[in-house]
Amino acid sequence: MFRSRSKDEQAATAKVTADQPQQPRDPQAPKGRPTPKRNEAQSQRRSRAHTPANRKDAAKAQREARRADMARQREALANGDERYLPVRDKGPVRRFARDYVDSRWCVAEFFLPMAVVILVLTMIRVPSIQSIALLLWLVLIVLIVLDSVLIWFRLSKRLQEKFPNENLKGVKAYAVMRTLQMRRLRLPKPQVKRGQRP
Repeated sequence: MFRSRSKDEQAATAKVTADQPQQPRDPQAPKGRPTPKRNEAQSQRRSRAHTPANRKDAAKAQREARRADMARQREALANGDERYLPVRDKGPVRRFARDYVDSRWCVAEFFLPMAVVILVLTMIRVPSIQSIALLLWLVLIVLIVLDSVLIWFRLSKRLQEKFPNENLKGVKAYAVMRTLQMRRLRLPKPQVKRGQRP
């Protein structure tokens, strides 16, 4: 118990200490990565704890997560919550384009009801009524094209004034496509009243 160590034991301990670094690590020295915040560390632990064991459970968890995302997206489309909107609807530029379209009357939003009326008129076997229906088709299409061109150029001007440094690619086409939907069927739901300037 109190005997001296043999030469073999002394050589083994010397070898072990030689493998270890001579100077201990300075507690003030950086460790090469930032310390994670508590909530990040907890969320990582939870995600590791809830990792599914097999492919069937993983697929089920993925379906549930997708359903939850879709439900959040539907709710955001109904109330205009920017955080959960689809990518095509996100951002202040797209919101401005939506508000610009929703604040005015557009010819294109009456396309579906007028199309139904015109189709009913074309089914009547009276040649004069059928020619009136064809003329109405032509007038409706010309009005929609003219209104869309006006919206395109006016919105372009307003966007250049309001968002000079933003990427405006696809915004005007997005706005014109929104005019083709009836106001009550538009998603995200309109957030401004007619006549109210965005």
